[in-house]
Amino acid sequence: MLGLPYLVDDYSLIQLTIYVVMALLAVSLGFIWGFGGILCFGQAAFFGLGSYTYAIAVSNLGDSTLPFIFSIIVPAAFAALLGYVIFFGRLSDVYVGVITLTVTLILFNLVNSTAGPEWRIGNALLGGFNGIPSIPLLNVPGNADSTITPRGMFKLSFALLIAVYAGLRALIASRIGRVIIAIKENESRAQLLGYDSRSYKLLVFTLGGAIAGLAGCLFANWGSFTSPTVFGLAQSAQIIVWVIVGGLGTLIGPMLGCALILWLTTQIGTQQTLNSSLALGAVFLLFMLLAPKGIVPSLGALLERFFRRHVVRRTATVANLEERDA
Repeated sequence: MLGLPYLVDDYSLIQLTIYVVMALLAVSLGFIWGFGGILCFGQAAFFGLGSYTYAIAVSNLGDSTLPFIFSIIVPAAFAALLGYVIFFGRLSDVYVGVITLTVTLILFNLVNSTAGPEWRIGNALLGGFNGIPSIPLLNVPGNADSTITPRGMFKLSFALLIAVYAGLRALIASRIGRVIIAIKENESRAQLLGYDSRSYKLLVFTLGGAIAGLAGCLFANWGSFTSPTVFGLAQSAQIIVWVIVGGLGTLIGPMLGCALILWLTTQIGTQQTLNSSLALGAVFLLFMLLAPKGIVPSLGALLERFFRRHVVRRTATVANLEERDA
């Protein structure tokens, strides 16, 4: 994959990069929901915070090293604060969705209302619904003039996606990961065994916020632009659809779901006779009917059924041959 930038033109490379960036965002919710059992409607809030944090910080500092770090820390800290209120306040799962959705709406309206020259943070003019244009790109640490190229952007995004995936796989396979899954499957039993479910949920929620913030930073660099739409309800709903289509309880699933939906959106958008929203809705319903558990779990079940039948047939054939020989 890292050799792909040398095989395609710049336009295709830019399109592939947004697939990778959004796959990172999808993985963040896939981890929170699929392994932590927390349905978060506010993943777009962390994504938007990462995007705006980077844009504001880099506009003031020039060098992108600290803004890149801030774009991960700020969403993670916000997720930790919000998660503490939710989980240590012992709110039910229904309220988790309501609160995260409400926070996303508040942030969207707050950022959207910052039009006018008086709304600035240092050198960064917030721009309201127009967003922040001409965001300085990532650069070599200590050298603000050496900015990242489209090829370098793809490589960095893909490397970060692989690193996040590997890190989450290692976490899930660890003792902490087993406890997280146990809490998701039966929270009461895990608490009886002495595990504080609130702390583990807070950890999952915070990590998911940090990953979404990282995706937001990359998104701001991808287009050198960000706007309040990153906090929008459409963005929040889209992330959930990616995860559902790809499959809960997997990390690969959200990536595949994201890539498929983005590709379909692009293809449908080129057809002037089709309403993109209706077409995507129909595709989503079709997936729910044919593969209600998502692409990856459904494929896994199909392969398991195939190999099981193959093994049974092979065993029966061997048994028949042995009987004949006897």
